[in-house]
Amino acid sequence: MASVTGIDGLFPRARDPEAMLASYARWFGIPADGMPCAQDAGPTVFAPFPQDGTYFPTDRWVMLNLRVEGRDQMIAAVLAEGIAFETRAEWDGTGEYGRFARIQDPEGNPIELWESPVGA
Repeated sequence: MASVTGIDGLFPRARDPEAMLASYARWFGIPADGMPCAQDAGPTVFAPFPQDGTYFPTDRWVMLNLRVEGRDQMIAAVLAEGIAFETRAEWDGTGEYGRFARIQDPEGNPIELWESPVGA
């Protein structure tokens, strides 16, 4: 049987694509020219949320979840640009799922930063 071997790309619509690319390059090191970036092997979750769910804003169709190392340093970098972030007690690594933080890109799209649990 044929199977999916990974996610090849993400193609969001944007009012200002250049500004979005520039922000993703500064914050996350994703190439500003939109060309492919290498990624570490690891899990990719595909989990639809209910349309009226409250985990991320209901006026947004998708939330990008990025696998990161150095979540705290990444938060400091976006804070230096005046970008707000959100954390919750249950996102701070005390559970089995690792550490999370959430920011918004220049278009208001939610981006969740996920750092795997220690030893995972």
